[in-house]
Amino acid sequence: MAKKSGFARLLWRSLLILVLFSVALVLPFRWIDPPISMVMLERSWQQRGNNYHLDKRWLSWDEIPRHAALAAVVSEDQNFPNHYGFDVKAIQKAFAERERRGSLRGASTISQQVARNMYLWTGRSWLRKGLEVWFTGLVELCWPKQRILEIYLNIAEWGDGVFGIGAASRHHFGINASQLSHWQSALLASSLPSPLKYKPAAPAPHLIARANWNLVQQRKLGGRSWLASLE
Repeated sequence: MAKKSGFARLLWRSLLILVLFSVALVLPFRWIDPPISMVMLERSWQQRGNNYHLDKRWLSWDEIPRHAALAAVVSEDQNFPNHYGFDVKAIQKAFAERERRGSLRGASTISQQVARNMYLWTGRSWLRKGLEVWFTGLVELCWPKQRILEIYLNIAEWGDGVFGIGAASRHHFGINASQLSHWQSALLASSLPSPLKYKPAAPAPHLIARANWNLVQQRKLGGRSWLASLE
């Protein structure tokens, strides 16, 4: 019995250490701008020796055009202001679609994408999925929605070595993010599902169609006022 009791205490202590360590990885970024993400580190490691350059320019929430933030939310997670990290309806819809088509479409929220990009490696495994759930919960618990969206817009990948809306604006359109038009913002947001495939500055018909849908959907949701609850 003594051995079992000692093992149980060791197990609980180990779990407590892991919990405290993961909280320490998340909570400070409520106030501190993260200097880098795991995806950035992984891309740099994969391209080492190839003169790979990370183009990233941090923009505060006040420096990000609201129409660009709105376009990203419309493209990636329209229930973002309302859920607690996981969009149950979107997940159910994705599984229902798999039953019909035999393939599973993405149903990740912006919070899940932030958790993955900030803290985890790319790829697929049950371990990674479990850690994604854990870090998504911590992100939602430790950061307000506005902060989650701010970090998302600064670490999202928008091209080979291009991270964040500031770098994306310069890379694709040669302008600062503050100069982005509604159409350019819609093009950038619509390229997010496949940022290494699409070229917002020279959009293919499919991307143009997605951007047009994005602008229509923005109006249906009420425009910038729809994001007012985040501020």
